[in-house]
Amino acid sequence: MSSNMKCPLVVGIGELLWDIFPDGKKMGGAPANVIYHTIQTGCTGYVISSVGNDDPGKSLLAELEKRNISDQYVNISDDFPTGTVTVKLDDKGIPTYTIHENVAWDHININDKNSELVKKADAICFGSLAQRNNVSAKTIISLLERSSRDALIVFDMNLRQDYYSYSVISQSLKLCNVLKLNESEMEELTGLFGLKGTDADKLRYFTERFKLNLIAFTKGADSSILFTPEKQSELSSPTVNVVDTVGAGDCFTASIIAGMLKRVPLENIHRMAVDLSAWVCTRKGATPEYTMPKESYQLF
Repeated sequence: MSSNMKCPLVVGIGELLWDIFPDGKKMGGAPANVIYHTIQTGCTGYVISSVGNDDPGKSLLAELEKRNISDQYVNISDDFPTGTVTVKLDDKGIPTYTIHENVAWDHININDKNSELVKKADAICFGSLAQRNNVSAKTIISLLERSSRDALIVFDMNLRQDYYSYSVISQSLKLCNVLKLNESEMEELTGLFGLKGTDADKLRYFTERFKLNLIAFTKGADSSILFTPEKQSELSSPTVNVVDTVGAGDCFTASIIAGMLKRVPLENIHRMAVDLSAWVCTRKGATPEYTMPKESYQLF
C-alpha cells in the first residue's frame, strides 16, 4: 500500500443499533461509529450488519444515509427486530448499557457481496459483542479469513456485560494485527491470561504472543498509549467539558486506522486520536457532526 493512496477502503463488521438515551435515541454500534469517523478522515467506509424489517430499522438506514454511509451491505431481516441498547449516564457522562438480545445484528449472514467487499478492504474493524451469537460469530470469522493478507485487521474489544469469553477473545486476537482496549478491558485480559507486571509488560506480552503491529490502550481521562514492537507513545488526555463519552473510543480507533493507512508517524497518529476523541466527549452521541477545520482531521 503506497503512502499516497487515496480513499482507502475500511469495513466495520458487527452491531448496528439504536442507543436509547433518557432524552432520545442516537445511531450506535461500534463498527458503524468507527466507519462514520473514518469517513470523516477521507476514507471510503462500509458497514456489514443487519437490521429488522421494521420502523426502527428503516429509520436507522435513513440515519446511515444522513451520514453518507452506504447501506448496501446491511441485511434486512424479516425474522428479528432492529437492535436497541438502553444507555444510562452517570454524573460524569460515563455510560452503562443494557444490550437487548436476539436482534437482527445477532444474525448477520455471509454472502457473495460482503465476501467480495472484505477481500478488497484495506482495513477491517470488528469487536467481541457481535460474536455473542454463533451466527454472527461464524460470519465475522469467515469474513476475516477471506481478507487480504496486507489488510489492517483491528480488534476493538468493546467488552460488554457478559457477552464474551476467553475463547472469543483468544480467537479474535489470533485473527487481528491491531488491538484497541481500555482500562477495564486490560483488567479483564490480565485475569483471563493470568498476567502480572506493568502495563508495558502486558502490552509487550500481547504484541509478541499474537504478533500484533500495534496496541492502542486508552485509560479514560488519564492517558493513552500506542504500543508497537519498535516504539511507544504515551499522551495525557486533555481536560474537556464532558457531555458524554459514548463513541469516544470508536473515534480513537478510527483515527488509528486512518493514520496507519496513511503511514503517519506514530506520535502524530496518537495526537490526532487523542484530540478527536476528546472532542467527541464534548458532543452528544457517538457520531456528532464535524465542525472543526478539515485540515485538522482529513488525511486523504
